[in-house]
Amino acid sequence: MTIYFYKAWQPYGCFSNFSPHGIIIQGTYWSTVEHYYQAQKFVGTKDEVIIPLIHSAETPEKAAELGRCSTRQLRPDWEIVKTTIMRTAVLQKFRTHAGIREILLATGEELLVENSPTDYFWGCGGNKSGQNHLGKILMSVRSELRHLPALEVLAESNS
Repeated sequence: MTIYFYKAWQPYGCFSNFSPHGIIIQGTYWSTVEHYYQAQKFVGTKDEVIIPLIHSAETPEKAAELGRCSTRQLRPDWEIVKTTIMRTAVLQKFRTHAGIREILLATGEELLVENSPTDYFWGCGGNKSGQNHLGKILMSVRSELRHLPALEVLAESNS
């Protein structure tokens, strides 16, 4: 059975990047994966001044809005690094939060699909033909977490 997820308040909403599960990456706390991901678009660019605004955005929706502004310059390697950046953040989220880690692991080998009606890269899109990269990352993280010793997961979440 395929597990579809999309909004943070829906079933399996903890798989959404908008879910309220903070992460610490390189010593900085981010309110959500979405905050972190959107900010990374501007690292090393003339528009990196937006990063603190994204970081402090009150909601992940606001962080996404700031990060999607088409007048800002994205880092030149963005298309190359964006899936790695997303995977790093998603892995950290599930290493950090035991409750949602258990939900992810309990999905077994089920196919996980971000049921976004508009996103054909991260999700499946309106006609289900999208690339579902977020679902693929979640399944990869699920597999990795299964093979990590429990003490390593706990140590990583506390660092």
